[in-house]
Amino acid sequence: MLAYQALRGFLQGMVRVFFRQVEVVGLENVPSEGEGPLIFVGNHPNSLLDPVMVVSTCGRVVHFAAKDVLFRSRALRVFLDALGAVPIARRSDHGEGAVDNAGAFEALFRVMAEGRAMGIFPEGLSHDEAQIQRLKTGAARIALGMATRHPEAPLRIIPCGLTYIRRRRFRGRALVRYGAAIEVADIAADASAGADDRAAVRALTERIDQGLRALTINAPDWETLRLLDGVRRLYQPPRISLADRIELARRFAEVYPEVKDRPDVQALLADVRDYLDRLRDLGVSDRELARELWPVEIAAKLLANLVYLFVWLPLSIPGVVLHAPLGLLVGWAGNRFAPRRDVIATTKLLLGTSLVLVAYAAVIGAALWSAGWRGAALAAILLPLSGVATLRIL
Repeated sequence: MLAYQALRGFLQGMVRVFFRQVEVVGLENVPSEGEGPLIFVGNHPNSLLDPVMVVSTCGRVVHFAAKDVLFRSRALRVFLDALGAVPIARRSDHGEGAVDNAGAFEALFRVMAEGRAMGIFPEGLSHDEAQIQRLKTGAARIALGMATRHPEAPLRIIPCGLTYIRRRRFRGRALVRYGAAIEVADIAADASAGADDRAAVRALTERIDQGLRALTINAPDWETLRLLDGVRRLYQPPRISLADRIELARRFAEVYPEVKDRPDVQALLADVRDYLDRLRDLGVSDRELARELWPVEIAAKLLANLVYLFVWLPLSIPGVVLHAPLGLLVGWAGNRFAPRRDVIATTKLLLGTSLVLVAYAAVIGAALWSAGWRGAALAAILLPLSGVATLRIL
């Protein structure tokens, strides 16, 4: 447990650095530790970053079901073991032969029987599509199996919607939304009363799908999503939270199939497409277009700029010298060597963290060798400060 808590703290720090903003909504739907077993189910758009986001925000100890091929890497095995992950075999990874997950299911049942939480991504594979993919039935089968074996433990499923703004870029934004709990007992009772087990699995999988779609943006393709996001940006008020921005975009995407064939909607989207294309050609964003500012806003912006000029900028100079080459290398390597688009952010996060730790160790070691313990201690203090200052000016 101590290793898990230490790793979670480290992951929370990584998340704060990698993302400019992380907004968490719906934590009131997540029962506290000791209030019964849970299954967190999430959409899967960003590879290993997805479980990191859940672990670092939900407030519970979560044991994830992870594909067994990840455990072949020694480095990943250490990470996954520290998180208490349980390896799951998938047919897509093992050909056409039979796959036996009885042992893995038993391990997950034991976790939940002790009142703890597990996590799973029912889409199976991380992906780069504009909408949730067809869900696998594993989450429903685990939940119903647990409810049948341990009816005394009221099992709940917590949907978790993960939305990333510019998800492949450093200093993007992320929204984590926890939805209302799905009570497994009712569907499990129908199954134990003689209903078709397969029907119960399908019914629970459908409930999970509905829960996830209510928390995420789903569009037919990326071009449609781009246009709907343009509509959202033009429609929304000047000041709006990230959660409200995403919810507005989700509602536009939800209603789009019902109105997409209307001539006025098609004309509107054509105008929005022209508008977005012109912004792209001019190299500006709609946030940069002129709008009337109140004197108080101008004064606040001026004060903020003075703080940046006289406080953060001087501190950031050594940080930029150290971190800029690392950032350029990580950006290039992530885009060049990531096997799929949905793995780019994970690659950047892991590589960037490793390089920064190595660079910090090298600088502190050089300071120790040249200036003794005082120089090393000063370097250990100034390096993180310069890093924070660098992030503030980005």
